Amino acid sequence: MEPETRTVVTFESAAFNMAEPKDYFINPCCFGDDVAKWLISELRKQGVEADEKPGQEDFGWYLNFKVNGTEHTFVVGHRPNSDSEAGTWIGWLERSRGLVGSLLGGRKRGIRPSAVEAIHGILSTSPLIRDVRWHFQRERYVKHRFQESRGGISRASHLAA
Repeated sequence: MEPETRTVVTFESAAFNMAEPKDYFINPCCFGDDVAKWLISELRKQGVEADEKPGQEDFGWYLNFKVNGTEHTFVVGHRPNSDSEAGTWIGWLERSRGLVGSLLGGRKRGIRPSAVEAIHGILSTSPLIRDVRWHFQRERYVKHRFQESRGGISRASHLAA
Protein backbone atom coordinates (compact mmCIF):
# COMPACT_ATOMS: atom_id res chain seq x y z
CA MET A 1 0.00 0.00 0.00
CA GLU A 2 1.40 3.40 -0.96
CA PRO A 3 1.75 6.05 1.76
CA GLU A 4 -0.88 8.76 1.91
CA THR A 5 0.16 11.99 0.21
CA ARG A 6 -1.19 15.43 0.88
CA THR A 7 -2.90 16.19 -2.41
CA VAL A 8 -5.22 19.07 -1.50
CA VAL A 9 -3.91 22.61 -1.21
CA THR A 10 -5.46 25.80 0.10
CA PHE A 11 -3.96 29.23 -0.42
CA GLU A 12 -4.80 32.91 -0.31
CA SER A 13 -4.37 35.37 -3.16
CA ALA A 14 -6.01 38.61 -4.20
CA ALA A 15 -4.22 38.54 -7.57
CA PHE A 16 -6.97 36.56 -9.30
CA ASN A 17 -10.62 37.25 -10.10
CA MET A 18 -12.92 36.29 -7.21
CA ALA A 19 -15.78 38.72 -7.75
CA GLU A 20 -16.67 39.28 -11.41
CA PRO A 21 -18.45 36.35 -13.10
CA LYS A 22 -17.54 36.03 -16.78
CA ASP A 23 -19.93 35.31 -19.66
CA TYR A 24 -18.30 31.94 -20.28
CA PHE A 25 -18.63 30.63 -16.69
CA ILE A 26 -20.90 27.60 -16.41
CA ASN A 27 -22.08 28.97 -13.05
CA PRO A 28 -21.55 32.44 -11.56
CA CYS A 29 -19.15 30.98 -8.96
CA CYS A 30 -16.76 29.36 -11.50
CA PHE A 31 -13.77 31.46 -10.55
CA GLY A 32 -10.28 30.17 -11.17
CA ASP A 33 -9.75 30.41 -14.93
CA ASP A 34 -7.00 32.97 -14.43
CA VAL A 35 -5.38 30.87 -11.68
CA ALA A 36 -5.37 27.82 -13.97
CA LYS A 37 -3.93 29.81 -16.90
CA TRP A 38 -1.22 31.21 -14.64
CA LEU A 39 -0.35 27.71 -13.35
CA ILE A 40 -0.12 26.38 -16.91
CA SER A 41 2.28 29.17 -17.78
CA GLU A 42 4.39 28.60 -14.66
CA LEU A 43 4.53 24.82 -15.22
CA ARG A 44 5.67 25.35 -18.81
CA LYS A 45 8.40 27.76 -17.65
CA GLN A 46 9.72 24.84 -15.57
CA GLY A 47 9.72 22.57 -18.62
CA VAL A 48 6.63 20.63 -17.52
CA GLU A 49 4.31 19.48 -20.29
CA ALA A 50 0.88 21.08 -19.66
CA ASP A 51 -2.39 21.77 -21.46
CA GLU A 52 -2.63 24.77 -23.77
CA LYS A 53 -5.63 26.06 -21.83
CA PRO A 54 -7.67 25.00 -18.78
CA GLY A 55 -11.00 23.20 -18.82
CA GLN A 56 -14.07 24.25 -16.88
CA GLU A 57 -16.08 22.38 -14.27
CA ASP A 58 -19.36 23.53 -12.73
CA PHE A 59 -17.50 25.03 -9.75
CA GLY A 60 -14.02 25.89 -11.06
CA TRP A 61 -11.27 24.93 -13.51
CA TYR A 62 -8.76 22.17 -14.19
CA LEU A 63 -5.55 21.66 -16.08
CA ASN A 64 -3.69 18.54 -17.11
CA PHE A 65 0.06 18.18 -16.87
CA LYS A 66 2.69 15.47 -17.05
CA VAL A 67 5.56 15.05 -14.59
CA ASN A 68 8.14 12.29 -15.12
CA GLY A 69 5.88 10.66 -17.70
CA THR A 70 2.84 10.49 -15.41
CA GLU A 71 -0.28 12.47 -16.24
CA HIS A 72 -2.03 14.41 -13.49
CA THR A 73 -4.91 16.85 -13.25
CA PHE A 74 -4.98 19.88 -10.98
CA VAL A 75 -8.43 21.21 -10.15
CA VAL A 76 -8.89 24.67 -8.64
CA GLY A 77 -11.85 26.61 -7.31
CA HIS A 78 -12.65 29.46 -4.98
CA ARG A 79 -14.43 29.19 -1.64
CA PRO A 80 -15.68 32.55 -0.33
CA ASN A 81 -15.66 33.00 3.44
CA SER A 82 -18.27 35.75 3.65
CA ASP A 83 -19.28 38.93 1.88
CA SER A 84 -16.55 40.85 3.67
CA GLU A 85 -13.71 38.33 3.22
CA ALA A 86 -11.87 37.29 0.07
CA GLY A 87 -12.04 33.57 0.76
CA THR A 88 -9.73 30.69 -0.01
CA TRP A 89 -8.50 29.11 -3.22
CA ILE A 90 -8.68 25.32 -3.10
CA GLY A 91 -6.90 22.96 -5.43
CA TRP A 92 -6.35 19.24 -5.55
CA LEU A 93 -4.38 16.78 -7.57
CA GLU A 94 -5.79 13.75 -9.33
CA ARG A 95 -4.35 11.19 -11.68
CA SER A 96 -5.57 11.45 -15.25
CA ARG A 97 -7.64 8.30 -15.77
CA GLY A 98 -10.18 7.06 -18.26
CA LEU A 99 -13.86 6.60 -17.51
CA VAL A 100 -13.52 3.11 -16.03
CA GLY A 101 -10.47 4.08 -13.97
CA SER A 102 -12.31 7.13 -12.66
CA LEU A 103 -15.36 5.08 -11.72
CA LEU A 104 -13.12 2.69 -9.80
CA GLY A 105 -11.47 5.48 -7.82
CA GLY A 106 -8.30 5.60 -9.89
CA ARG A 107 -8.12 9.39 -9.92
CA LYS A 108 -7.28 9.38 -6.20
CA ARG A 109 -4.56 6.70 -6.41
CA GLY A 110 -1.02 6.92 -7.68
CA ILE A 111 -0.54 10.67 -7.35
CA ARG A 112 3.21 11.16 -7.57
CA PRO A 113 5.10 13.31 -5.07
CA SER A 114 6.74 15.00 -8.07
CA ALA A 115 3.32 16.35 -9.12
CA VAL A 116 2.74 17.77 -5.64
CA GLU A 117 6.24 19.26 -5.69
CA ALA A 118 5.65 20.91 -9.09
CA ILE A 119 2.50 22.69 -7.89
CA HIS A 120 3.96 23.47 -4.46
CA GLY A 121 7.10 24.94 -5.98
CA ILE A 122 5.04 27.42 -7.98
CA LEU A 123 2.62 28.38 -5.21
CA SER A 124 5.14 28.63 -2.39
CA THR A 125 7.63 30.83 -4.27
CA SER A 126 5.22 33.26 -5.91
CA PRO A 127 4.77 36.70 -4.36
CA LEU A 128 1.14 36.51 -5.59
CA ILE A 129 0.34 33.64 -3.21
CA ARG A 130 0.34 33.39 0.57
CA ASP A 131 -0.61 30.91 3.28
CA VAL A 132 -0.05 27.74 1.21
CA ARG A 133 -1.23 24.69 3.16
CA TRP A 134 -1.38 21.08 2.01
CA HIS A 135 -4.01 18.69 3.36
CA PHE A 136 -4.89 15.02 3.26
CA GLN A 137 -8.06 14.27 1.42
CA ARG A 138 -10.80 13.60 3.96
CA GLU A 139 -14.01 13.51 2.03
CA ARG A 140 -16.67 13.56 4.72
CA TYR A 141 -15.53 16.76 6.42
CA VAL A 142 -14.54 18.43 3.19
CA LYS A 143 -17.75 17.65 1.37
CA HIS A 144 -19.80 19.27 4.12
CA ARG A 145 -17.60 22.39 4.27
CA PHE A 146 -17.55 23.07 0.53
CA GLN A 147 -21.21 22.29 -0.06
CA GLU A 148 -22.11 24.61 2.77
CA SER A 149 -20.19 27.48 1.16
CA ARG A 150 -21.35 26.84 -2.42
CA GLY A 151 -24.87 25.56 -1.95
CA GLY A 152 -24.30 21.92 -2.88
CA ILE A 153 -21.67 21.59 -5.59
CA SER A 154 -21.41 17.95 -6.65
CA ARG A 155 -17.59 17.67 -6.85
CA ALA A 156 -17.20 18.85 -3.25
CA SER A 157 -15.96 15.46 -2.09
CA HIS A 158 -12.59 16.23 -3.68
CA LEU A 159 -11.81 19.25 -1.52
CA ALA A 160 -10.21 19.66 1.87
CA ALA A 161 -10.53 22.46 4.35
